[in-house]
This record gives sequence, structure tokens and C-alpha cells, in this order.
Amino acid sequence: MIDIHSHILPGLDDGAQDWRDALNLARAAVAEGITTIVATPHHANGVYTNDASAVGAAVNEMNDRLAAEGIALTVRPGQEIRIHDDLLEAWSRGELLTLAGSRYVLIELPSSRIPRGTLDLLHELKLMNLSPIIAHPERNAEIASHPERLAELVAAGACGQVTTHSLLGGFGRRIEQIAWGLCRRGLIHLVSSDAHHVEKRGFLLRESYSKVSSVLGDNFELFFRQNAEIVLYNGDIHVHPPIARNESIWRKIAKILRKS
Repeated sequence: MIDIHSHILPGLDDGAQDWRDALNLARAAVAEGITTIVATPHHANGVYTNDASAVGAAVNEMNDRLAAEGIALTVRPGQEIRIHDDLLEAWSRGELLTLAGSRYVLIELPSSRIPRGTLDLLHELKLMNLSPIIAHPERNAEIASHPERLAELVAAGACGQVTTHSLLGGFGRRIEQIAWGLCRRGLIHLVSSDAHHVEKRGFLLRESYSKVSSVLGDNFELFFRQNAEIVLYNGDIHVHPPIARNESIWRKIAKILRKS
């Protein structure tokens, strides 16, 4: 399995606090069957600043320590970049990272709203041959109340990434319901852990995929798994999710007619 969103690097943000935490997270990931993790420390969120050079150095040291400990895990560089006014200029200054060197960039919205100008930003990123992935949209208050707002972002070229803890109820029943609702609407393209700590906020990726399979169907699990691999290898994400297991035949027919 591949996890494209994690806070495994130590001492950079509110994830792993030291190398002991980081290596414990790594061992937990391997125990779940995760082979590659993209490290995505918070950047430009008003609290943490982790530019490309700092993340790259931390990833190199992490992989050296993993090899020394005999932990069969590869960590790749990335960032969870909060939308901010200087984002495009920061890219031109070389301060930002895509996920694992791909064209995909992990974008974080404020928890309360979608900032004005977000659609324009997505357009500019697209012109720069960058493909934005919206991190945990289920935890954004505006999207929670108006899922069509996320649909607008997806129509503008973004993808949605839901968090394992959201699907499993770790953030409460309401966010759990919102997360599954966004999946059913076809607005989620990736499942990732957003792991911070082994005990408090671990990976739960295998458990989440299992629940996706039981709730939405095996085709959805495969869809999410394949898209994570596609990001890692800079392919083209599958943007059209399969039909959920429990949709009626009439809804399936209506979708087919709309596409014809």
C-alpha cells in the first residue's frame, strides 16, 4: 500500500516529535503493509513553515535511519500546503514540493471555509502543469454544509483525498457521514492516513480499505488503491469513481443517460 499524506518526519510540525516517534510510525506502517509513504509536513499554515530544502533533508535522513534499522519502508518528500496569497510566488522561488516528485500537489484549505480566489488558483496551477489534491475536504465546514462547493473544485481540475480516521469515525459521527457522502458523490479520489502518532492518529489504511470494500464495493477499494500508486508514479489519476455498491439500478441508468 501507498500512503500519500502523513506527518512522519520528526520535529517539523504536530506529527512525530522525535526520531523515536518517527521510527515507531514507520514500523506501524510496515505492519499494515504500507511500502511507501509521502511525508507531507504542514507548510505555510500560520504555525509551521517547512520549505522544500528542509523537507528534502529530513526525508534523506529518515531513509538513512530506516535502512540502518532494517525497516522496509521508503519515504518520499512532499508538503501539505495551506492555500495562501504567496503560494504561486513561493512555487517560483522553489519553496514548494509536489508529492514524490510528481505533478500532484497536496493543498490544504482552512477548516472553516474555501478562500476566495481558490478556483483562480486551481486554474493557475493547471497552467503550470500541476495537479492539486484537496486534503481532507470532509473536515472543511463550508464543504460539509455545501458539498457542491467541492464539486466545483473537482470540476476545475482538483482531486479529493479523504482521511482514514474520517471514514472510521475518529473525528466524530458527523464527519464520518460527510466523508462517506463525498465518496458516494464521486468527489473523493484518494484515501490516505494523515498519520501523526502511532497511538493517537495512526495509519488505519488497511482497515479503511476494508471498510470501503464492504460499504461501497471492491471496485471502489481498487479505485483508491490504484490512484495512490498513480500519484507516486506520476500517472493520470482515475477521476471517474465507480458506482457504489448500494446504488439502485435506476440511479445507475440515470447516470448513463446523463453521459450519453
